[in-house]
Amino acid sequence: MLLLWLLVLVLGAAYLLHRRLAPLQILAAIAAYTLLMGLFSTAPGWLLMLIWVVIALKAAFFVLPEMRRKLFTTPMFSWFQRTLPPMSQTEREAIDAGTVWWDGHLFSGRPDWNTLLDYDAPRLTEEEQAFIDGPTEQLCAMVSDWQIGQDLDLPPQAWDFIKQHGFFALIIPKEYGGKGFSAYAHSQVAMKLATRSGDLASTVMVPNSLGPAELLLHYGTDEQRSHYLPRLARGDDIPCFALTGPLAGSDAGAMPDTGVICKGQWQGEEVIGLRLNWEKRYITLGPVATLLGLAFKAYDPDHLLGEQTELGISLALIPTDLPGVEIGRRHLPLGAAFMNGPNSGKDVFVPLDCLIGGQAMLGKGWMMLMNCLSVGRSISLPAVGTGAAKYTSLVTGQYARVREQFNVPLAAFEGIQESLARIGGNAWLMDSARLLTAKAVDLGEKPSVLSAILKYHLTERGRECIQHAMDVHGGKGIIMGPNNYLGRNWQGAPIFITVEGANILSRNLMIFGQGAIRCHPFVLREMALAGREDHDQALNEFDDLLLQHILFAAGNAASTLVLGLGLGHFEKVPGDALSQGYFRALNRQAAAFALLADLSMMLLGGALKRRERLSARLGDVLSYLYLSSAALKRYHDLGSPEYLRPLLRWALEESLGQAEKALDALLDNFPNRFLGCALRVLVFPFGRRHTGPSDELDAEVAALIGRRKGDPALEELLAGCFRPQAEGDPVAALQTACDLLDDAAPLHKALHQAVKEGKVQVAPGQSVIDAAIEAGVLQAEEGQRLHQAEQARRVVIDVDAFDKDVLLPEAGKVR
Repeated sequence: MLLLWLLVLVLGAAYLLHRRLAPLQILAAIAAYTLLMGLFSTAPGWLLMLIWVVIALKAAFFVLPEMRRKLFTTPMFSWFQRTLPPMSQTEREAIDAGTVWWDGHLFSGRPDWNTLLDYDAPRLTEEEQAFIDGPTEQLCAMVSDWQIGQDLDLPPQAWDFIKQHGFFALIIPKEYGGKGFSAYAHSQVAMKLATRSGDLASTVMVPNSLGPAELLLHYGTDEQRSHYLPRLARGDDIPCFALTGPLAGSDAGAMPDTGVICKGQWQGEEVIGLRLNWEKRYITLGPVATLLGLAFKAYDPDHLLGEQTELGISLALIPTDLPGVEIGRRHLPLGAAFMNGPNSGKDVFVPLDCLIGGQAMLGKGWMMLMNCLSVGRSISLPAVGTGAAKYTSLVTGQYARVREQFNVPLAAFEGIQESLARIGGNAWLMDSARLLTAKAVDLGEKPSVLSAILKYHLTERGRECIQHAMDVHGGKGIIMGPNNYLGRNWQGAPIFITVEGANILSRNLMIFGQGAIRCHPFVLREMALAGREDHDQALNEFDDLLLQHILFAAGNAASTLVLGLGLGHFEKVPGDALSQGYFRALNRQAAAFALLADLSMMLLGGALKRRERLSARLGDVLSYLYLSSAALKRYHDLGSPEYLRPLLRWALEESLGQAEKALDALLDNFPNRFLGCALRVLVFPFGRRHTGPSDELDAEVAALIGRRKGDPALEELLAGCFRPQAEGDPVAALQTACDLLDDAAPLHKALHQAVKEGKVQVAPGQSVIDAAIEAGVLQAEEGQRLHQAEQARRVVIDVDAFDKDVLLPEAGKVR
């Protein structure tokens, strides 16, 4: 009986903490309960005394601030200052960059779902929709991905079309001759292009991502904007941005490229400027660029501008026709045809006016880059990854219906269904995250942490979709040629994994490494106080923050226990019955994540930066919480239709399962093993609850992506995907085969039944269809329909073969 009293005491205190009651209210409730326990239970006196002592100490902690500051806060402040990791200027600027949005809610351990659901769904304007339905469709139709690969370039008419219709000016405001599109429209355009050709999408997305236009819009002088933006909008100038070098990669702190302040000649006059020396590589659009955005370290050894010698990372706009600039050579990234190559400069002199933002922005380049980087990571690369997933859903769902083995469509095999489900489920999950993040950017956010999440997970899952598609297609996906609509996607998949921060770096260092400080409700402010010189004032402010931080951590520990035991089942959450269960599961995981994040930072301090695998697992949990949020938000925005439930269930079971897998591995490898075991009881009191989609759910999603054109779930999944109509296009041939086979399905069924019953005798060399016509099982017109369907199937199945001399490389040409 005493154990029951104690159990109620612990669970009651935990529930009050979970509900975030004031500390003294909780202590008063515990005191009242202890009185009752003393009167009506068999609790020994020493136990009651121990409880009263704990209550008194806790009360003193909250009501005697001077004592708390002296005995607790002061030593904690000193410990915190000692354990802070050393931070370079570039790291500090990266952490300070961007804004915190829904990631902050997730990091709190108590996400407010109504806040998320109240955001309007993204919408296109009439002009944006017309651009996607018109020029974007036309551009997709005018190119062949195979031919682009053969020519190692877009066709000239495509380059002209891109410039004439403003594809390089999606983000440039109308006042400068651009489109002034929303982030959502930008994402829709990039995604549709990616469903046709990765090279085409890369060519268009780079000028609209991190580059001269984006930097000029945020930091350029009025003169620079007025001069360059109209030229960029018209395509008179083609931009590129040069950051990565052979030795330092994208580590700006180790960048060897220099710009020395000196005097030199410019347009016949002696002016103060920069003498630049650099070597860069992997620069997209570099070989055809006329305007080079350059990152370098500025120095003023002669103190022409002031007393400071090392001025820091800076950004400048360099016309590529200046003396000393070497540009035009090409890399060949896995056979991809988009323009990419090295460039360098030797003693290139430019005036200070070439600095983006002028002299006032000298030395502020890394801050500028970090604040603008979120566009590329939030919009461009996620659009490409999602485009790959949608495209593979389109072609693989259809191919699995058309191709048969043992007289059974591939889609009927469970092994194939697993791959189909992962393609379709991932496509919907990725698209949901893409849409939510584009909405954040349109709200004015610069979500640096969320953009890192999207860059990693959407490119990784895009690659996974392509791999599954290749597995389903078998030899059809391997034999290159104009009829292979998949092989070049497979070739190019690793490229998007690597650019704008390699995915290994993104997962292990950036997502949680940046998010732990940037998104945490208290850590960034505590770090700022630790560096303050006015010690007494900083200590007082730290005391207030620390008190809030302790209550925050205790509340999350209590929520982890309460929700893990299922005691939060009756708490109100939004949505229909299906989504409510998932919202509650996410509440439980968010509380566990916030608790483990706090404890990891407390135990490891600065060493957490070096414990990359722990950081990666915490980042995984944060990522899957966000992906789950996006899927639920999209389901809600669409009116919670029943036809989308398989996709929602798959997305949530996958995300929750992956998050629990990461939590499980984190606890297995927690630095303090004893604490890790204790935390496992809190986080998984009944073991893991989500292990991923079931076989039955996989089969539902696999069937969904193989449905006929016009099915509402399939159309929602493939929304924004380019669907070619031209005769001879291999993807159009897939659709034709599906349509003909669907129409002829009753005839096929009747034919198979007749053969099974022995009504059709097939002579050597005779087709079963002709034999069925002779036997009177089929009418001639019915046989003709079956022949057409089978011919369409054969067109899809066939692969390319070439004469030997066709495959011989031309003299001096790289193949």
